[in-house]
Amino acid sequence: MTAPAPRRPLKVDIWSDIACPWCYIGKRKFERAVERFAADGREVEVEYHSFELSPDTPVDFEGSTTEYLAERKGMPVEQVEQMLDRVTQIAGAVGLDYDFDKVVHTNTLRAHQLLHLAKAEGVQSAMKERLLQAYFVEGRHVGRAEDLADLAAEVGLDRQQVLDALESEEFLPDVRADIAQARTYGISGVPFFVVDQKYGISGAQETDTFVQALTQAWDERAA
Repeated sequence: MTAPAPRRPLKVDIWSDIACPWCYIGKRKFERAVERFAADGREVEVEYHSFELSPDTPVDFEGSTTEYLAERKGMPVEQVEQMLDRVTQIAGAVGLDYDFDKVVHTNTLRAHQLLHLAKAEGVQSAMKERLLQAYFVEGRHVGRAEDLADLAAEVGLDRQQVLDALESEEFLPDVRADIAQARTYGISGVPFFVVDQKYGISGAQETDTFVQALTQAWDERAA
């Protein structure tokens, strides 16, 4: 008897931004779901896509996280501080040590271009994790080419290749294409997960929700 052909991995496309605290939290919850889902041999292929929450943010924003949000959302400073404390606690529950006092607000367009370069080189997942950690935990600048090249080198990318790609904006069309696709899907906020090009999941949902969606898509494809 001929052995059955191996099942292809379940594809999950994720739209997110670097400067998005819920995107990092959602990433952790989704990763836990994948671990559970893949425990019996089922595979998941993940691809990250670009989305800019605040495309008009300058590369070098002068001010704190509290000032940034109070200015952008028109909220009282005290309310912003309470919101940040809540997000920090939720992040801590999934093992992330957010430090909003150190966050350096910046434009993320170059970081998204870097992620597309990383995808072409087969290290997109590692680059995504490094950027999020640098932004929310370490207070690193993720908007300037030199800083991004330093972070890219840490995951094995050639530093000069990164600088050249950012200078030429080689991957800018890919970023624009992702954003256009998000509009086509009706995505207005991130994180947003598209499972097997069939199911959309908005927000940093609980791990059980992700497991259920992955399982349903897998079973329906088998049927």
